[in-house]
Amino acid sequence: MAEPACTESAGRNRFSADFRLRKTDEYSSVFAFRRALRGRFFTLHFRPSDAGSARLGLIVAKRLARRAVQRNLLKRLAREAFRLRRSGLPEFDMIVRLTSPAKDASRRDLRDDLDNLLGRLRR
Repeated sequence: MAEPACTESAGRNRFSADFRLRKTDEYSSVFAFRRALRGRFFTLHFRPSDAGSARLGLIVAKRLARRAVQRNLLKRLAREAFRLRRSGLPEFDMIVRLTSPAKDASRRDLRDDLDNLLGRLRR
């Protein structure tokens, strides 16, 4: 019998539903806490989590990233940055929100901004 494609070590690095903010009231509670870190392109809103692990929500407004391809790229970059750093992050509910047009930004600029914001979070 074949071994499952997702081994235990690979499963720990997945961006599963347990690490996502999904409901409107989860987003509202993070915004109501009124703590944020600002970067060049993104703002990271956060509050202590009740879930026992770091969780992520994303907001990419159509007025700042007109094309769906660009919005999806920005979300993928944010999810990947979170996924790679999740084990070292404090137990916060976080929302990454695009606050400045990223039209002329390179992927490296966007990734650096996300890594900087996640690195500034303190336990």
